[in-house]
Amino acid sequence: MGVKMEEIIIKNVKVFVTAPRNINLVIVKVETSEPDITGFGCATFTWRYKAVVTAIEEYLAPMLKGKSVHNTEDIWHTMMGSSYWRNGPVLNNAISGVDEALWDIKGKLANMPLYSLFGGKTRSGIALYRHADGNSIEEVEECISKYLEEGYRYIRCHMGLYGGNAGNVNQMIAKPEGAPDGAYFHPGKYRKSVVHLFERIRSDFGEDLELLHDVHERLSLADTINLAKDLEQFHLYFLEDALPPEQVDAFKMLREHTTIPLAMGELFTSPGEWKNVIQNYWIDYIRVHLSDIGGITPARKLADFCEMYQVKTAFHGPNDLSPIGMAAQMHLDTSIHNFGIQEYSGFTEEEKEVFPGCPVVRNGYAYLSDKAGIGVDFDEKAALKYPPVEMDFSWLFSRLPDGTAVRP
Repeated sequence: MGVKMEEIIIKNVKVFVTAPRNINLVIVKVETSEPDITGFGCATFTWRYKAVVTAIEEYLAPMLKGKSVHNTEDIWHTMMGSSYWRNGPVLNNAISGVDEALWDIKGKLANMPLYSLFGGKTRSGIALYRHADGNSIEEVEECISKYLEEGYRYIRCHMGLYGGNAGNVNQMIAKPEGAPDGAYFHPGKYRKSVVHLFERIRSDFGEDLELLHDVHERLSLADTINLAKDLEQFHLYFLEDALPPEQVDAFKMLREHTTIPLAMGELFTSPGEWKNVIQNYWIDYIRVHLSDIGGITPARKLADFCEMYQVKTAFHGPNDLSPIGMAAQMHLDTSIHNFGIQEYSGFTEEEKEVFPGCPVVRNGYAYLSDKAGIGVDFDEKAALKYPPVEMDFSWLFSRLPDGTAVRP
């Protein structure tokens, strides 16, 4: 391009919120002193997206203007340390948006897809798992059958989402007088329903299907151990988020009581949360959400750390993750040696319109394009067709039968 590396600086940092799937996505655009060189990153913390937007616009953008786009490591540490208090989902997502955009720029300057910058391909395709849910066993199995027809071989199964809220559980639970509104669930009934569900699935679909389940930190340690023991007979690919991040040391006891593979981490925001469970071999899969830990820069280091302890990746891939964020994860999936599985929620036609260049999926595998950088673009004009929406927060207000508020 005839431009010296040190002459390319950050000119502006912009933030966009769009909801092509009726889920608010936060996208960061880094503009540079070269008009043709821009980068995009995902900063989506959909449940607190306005706070992320403020953090970027009011704090990060002013301090980043004039910095070299090449000094990604220095910029990341500057962003992380400049608030003094650090490692929280709001600030980490803000940092991630910038970090991913800068890596997108690096790839474009090198004219390489990110996975090439990371060392190249270590696999030909990215194995995916999908979610099968329903209000009855029959509905769950219908969903499984649909995914099998589409070529998926790894399926996470629930009945009534997290905590087993199937069959209008709010009417089935005997609540005390004056109980507040909320998403009620019964831990004991949930445990029994999960075992019954997997008995039917194994009976109807056989042993070749790879099954997964997400406890979503809904149970006590004792109940979790009992559930894991009950599920061992079904040979799960992994059991996810069996305990909350605040109790990660309890994974030592869980590991001692079960042989079922354990996955953990979608709520992690700090190395202090994942260090012990990894280096003590208490988990088998790390499940972090890239933007919640601060983007690509820390995720690469985490993947390398996990490799030393035979822990594989299973990055968080919910529907409140933009296609840019999903593609960023998939560049790591493609290049790291210790990849395990990628959670995947699909792309709607509206998302493909706003985010040209989405990874393609065939027969249960995802494939990235060979475009430079992250490879997914952002159509600002199309994004305007899908403004921010008022989202349903009700599932986050979880309660036990007596009305006690608990983590969702």
